[in-house]
Amino acid sequence: MQVLQNCRLSPPKSLPLVANPERYGPCVAGTGKFICVGLNYADHAAETNAEIPEEPILFMKATSAITGPNDNVIIPRKSVKTDWEVELGVVIGDEARYVSREDAINHIAGYCVINDVSEREFQAERGGQWTKGKSADSFGPIGPWLVTRDDVADPQDLKMWLSVDDVVRQNGSTRTMIFDVVFLVHYISQFMSLQSGDIISTGTPPGVGLGMKPPTYLKAGQTIRLGIERLGMQTQLTVGAA
Repeated sequence: MQVLQNCRLSPPKSLPLVANPERYGPCVAGTGKFICVGLNYADHAAETNAEIPEEPILFMKATSAITGPNDNVIIPRKSVKTDWEVELGVVIGDEARYVSREDAINHIAGYCVINDVSEREFQAERGGQWTKGKSADSFGPIGPWLVTRDDVADPQDLKMWLSVDDVVRQNGSTRTMIFDVVFLVHYISQFMSLQSGDIISTGTPPGVGLGMKPPTYLKAGQTIRLGIERLGMQTQLTVGAA
């Protein structure tokens, strides 16, 4: 499904029913930028012993990481710290450039579920570049749905969860975001223009493997399930890189 090029256009009156597909692809096509926000949940910052940021921490995830919501997560070669992160995705509709906080909502097409899969050693121990720990192939499952903004009354009041092998690891809410959705769109647009189809991954609640005692990471053969209220659910099997 492609994001509407102009979110002010009227949606079609009906869409064909998708019945028992073999595979759902990514819910957005033609994404130019996949922008992520680090340490954006107060309770997640606490579990990782990080200070609350004064401004949003931004980094990029390569668009080649994007996959369907139920595709396999491929653990990279030499990885020992592949981690999970359920996140709310914000999809841009109308282009946003230097938008005000009050107008930012009008540039959002909708929302989706994202698993911001991360390799913590690559992220923090290989030269301090977050992008290299976030961009491996399969590290960006999105979907299953792009839910339009009119169908989400309050993006700051959505329950979210993630389990590994049916053990719940994350159980949070977008209520604990430090910087809310509309502020993020406003803020990011001061540094770069946002085009239709761009994705903002807005941070994760507590419960990541890095924050466990001792830290616990993914290995091949595990099943990840994650979801956000009103936005659907993902299921992924972890496999080793060929």
